[in-house]
Amino acid sequence: MSQESLLRRGLHGFNAGVVALTEAPVVGKLLGGAFAQVSYVGRRSGRAFSTPVNYRRSGDEYVIGVAMPDKKKWWRNFLGEGGPVTLRIGGVDRPGHAVSHRDDRGRVTVRVRPA
Repeated sequence: MSQESLLRRGLHGFNAGVVALTEAPVVGKLLGGAFAQVSYVGRRSGRAFSTPVNYRRSGDEYVIGVAMPDKKKWWRNFLGEGGPVTLRIGGVDRPGHAVSHRDDRGRVTVRVRPA
């Protein structure tokens, strides 16, 4: 097995652990203010995906800073006009419209407005 596939499997396990923690009764309430699970349908594959993200509130928007964006692909589904997304925060699904943006320094931000 290649290093990349081992890393990918490890990351998948880590993400599953974060999601489980955010949905746990006590720990989830502590993490719920910083972590959300983002769910969306891939624009090319048509498959449903979910991944944990760190977010913050800014007015009526949820703002997700994508760490190491060149190693991740999920945010690319929301380039241009963006697309529908669901954020699961504190056990509550919040539908929205996400738009991603890469700044001139290479940082990627995904902004989610309520639907």
